[in-house]
Formats: sequence, structure tokens, C-alpha cells
Amino acid sequence: MQKILKVAQREYVETVKTKTFLISLLFLPIIIGGVIVVSSWISRDEGGPRNPLDVGVTCPAPQLYEKVQAAFREHNEAHAASPLVLAEVKSADDPQAIEEQGKRRLREGTLDAYVVLDDDVLAGSGGVRIYTHKPKPAQMEAIWTIESLLRKAVVDTRCEARGLDRELLARIRNVSIQQVELGSEAGQEQVQGQGQRVARMMVPFAFMYLIFIGIAGTGQHLLSSIIEEKNSRIIEVLLSAISPIQLMAGKIVGLAGIGLTVTTLWGAGAYVAARSRGIDIAITPDLVVFFLVYYILGFTLFSAILAGVGSVCNTVKETQSLMMPVMLLFIIPLISWFKLAQDPNGTLAHALSFLPPATPMVMMLRLSTGAGIAMTETIGTIVLLAVSVLAAVWAAAKIFRTGVLMYGKRPGLREVMRCLKAR
Repeated sequence: MQKILKVAQREYVETVKTKTFLISLLFLPIIIGGVIVVSSWISRDEGGPRNPLDVGVTCPAPQLYEKVQAAFREHNEAHAASPLVLAEVKSADDPQAIEEQGKRRLREGTLDAYVVLDDDVLAGSGGVRIYTHKPKPAQMEAIWTIESLLRKAVVDTRCEARGLDRELLARIRNVSIQQVELGSEAGQEQVQGQGQRVARMMVPFAFMYLIFIGIAGTGQHLLSSIIEEKNSRIIEVLLSAISPIQLMAGKIVGLAGIGLTVTTLWGAGAYVAARSRGIDIAITPDLVVFFLVYYILGFTLFSAILAGVGSVCNTVKETQSLMMPVMLLFIIPLISWFKLAQDPNGTLAHALSFLPPATPMVMMLRLSTGAGIAMTETIGTIVLLAVSVLAAVWAAAKIFRTGVLMYGKRPGLREVMRCLKAR
């Protein structure tokens, strides 16, 4: 046991003190923080100046065209740096000829957008068409603004024609809805904002992602470590002092500590960041305990598979084809997390919970939703995962003992089976 701990300590220290590890540890939080800051800045930014956009309009009703003019005028007063220049296209008696004229001007480049309002648009059966010709990406936001202005003008005109008060209709349609979270005692009530609701929805994904990063991300270090030591023949020196099983166990324990360090720091950072923005995320002690149990079992299972694969391969490239099926099982929960979070007790959630490589991620997502997962199912998945770990460690130890000293051509299935049968 002492030799296993020595190997684990060496693996942990050698990994932690590298610049690559420190950069990777800080890189993702910095990116996430940067995305949050930039998105907040962009949402507050009203945009810079833009060249005026020439908009041609063909409108059958003078009253409606006045409303369109008023809507464009109000927009230009509020956004002087990005005006919309309105021009009426109407120089022929034939409506079809007028529309063709507008399209021609659009193709010639004298107009940036051309709008046609149908004759019966005020009656409700007609509509509005906005023509563009090779629009620039910078103009797309302006096109959306034009849509909004036209919709407002048509609705205002419809209301006036029917004697309806637009402001009264807006007040009638406006309903203030609050989502209130009750505390454990009377008087502990808190109104849930939009950010709070989004954070609650993202908590299950956060737990799943932490499990994924801790297991798959850190486990890759084990693979590269074995292949590097194997190619440099350092592993022969190590095996002169300890047994192959002790070496494999020490590496798994050491890197399990690395994964716990990473997930703890990232999880704590995310929790502190959420609390600093006034978002209350309830993390119960039993959820932390289940996280540790599922993480340790999941990491041991994945690392045992990696150790077996790494011991029979000579390069990282050779391991990719062997690890592809296992990695696909890890990716399935990630791409279906929203469905799992919406229906944590559904058929898909139950099926993936009993698929050992995916069990830790799926079960942590389900438990963090607060959906009331049956304790018998939770214990059942833990037992299944533990049995899978024992089987994987047994098989990996058999393969690792022989494969780690093999060089040159990668052993085939027959050689691997022979390793498993060896005593």
C-alpha cells in the first residue's frame, strides 16, 4: 500500500506543478468568465454608427403610410447614428409595375431594402413583404428593425380604424407574473428572477459537466503518462521497484486526486460566482456525497479501461480507435442533457443510468434536478458501477501486467485474450 501511495503522490505532484496543468485549470473558468462579461457588455451596448439605409416603401393607404413615416421618424430621432431613410416608391398606376420598379431599384443598388404592403393588410388578410438583394451581414439587424417598425405602424392603423386604444390594449395584455420560492419556514420567500430560473435549469448540466471533465479530461493524463513512460523505457525502471499492479493503482489514485482538485476548484468557483450575482443555488450535503461516490467509481472505471488500452498501445494515435466506443458512451448524456433534465424519470434517463460508463453523469444530473429519484435505484446504480469497476480493474490488471512491457506491433485480440487468461 505504501508503494501505491508513493506512486500516487508522484503522479499528483508531477502533474500539478506543470505549467500545462495550471493553464488548463484556469483556462476554462477564464473563458467562461470572459464570455459572461463580454455578453453583458454587448447586451448593454447600443451599437456603433452605421451608414444610412435607404428603404423604399409601396403602401396603398395614405393613412398607413403616415404611420410608417411616423414610426421611422421616431426611430431616427432615437438612433441618430444609424438612420433609416424612407422613400415612397409610387410612379405608375399599375401596382405590378410599381413593385417591379422597386425591385429594379433594389438590384441597381439605389435601395437597400424594398417594402410592399398589400392592399388588404389593414383588413388582416394581407401582409407585408420585405425585399432585399445581396444584403450585407451588418444590415441584418436593420432589417429586423424595419420589420418591427412596420408591424407597429400596421397595428396602430388597425386600432385607429376600429376605434381601439392601443395603450389600453397594451395594459390589458400586460400581466405581471412572479415566481416565488418558499423557504423552509414561514416568511422565507424569495422572488425568482430570470437569471435565477436559468441558473436552476443549468445546475444539472453543471454537475454532469463536472463529472465529465473530472473523469474524461483527467483520465487522458493517465493514457499519455503510460505511453510516454513506456516509449522512454522509464516504466522498466519503475517496474524494477514495484509490481505492475501497484504502478497502475498508484497512477489511478494520483490522477483521481487531480480530478477531485479540478472539479472542486471549478465547482467552488461557479458557486461563488453565482452567489456574487445574487443567484442562490441549493447544494445539499447528500448531493455532495453522491457526487464523490459517483466520481470515484466512474473515474476508477474509466481509468482502468485507459490503463488497459494504454498498456497495449505504443502511441496516442493507436489508442483513439480503441477508445472511440467508450467516448461515444460519454458523449450521449452530454448531447441529451436537456431531455434528461426535463424528464429525469423517463425511459431514456432510466436506460442511461444503468449503462456503466454513462452512469455517473446521468445519475448526478438526475439527482441534482430534485426530481425525487428512488433510493433503491440510486443504490442499484452504485452497486452496478462498483461491480463494473471490479471487473474493469481485474481485466486491466491482467492486460497491464503483460502489455506494459510489449513494444513494437500492437497486440491483437488473441494476445489480449491470452493476457486475460494468464494467472
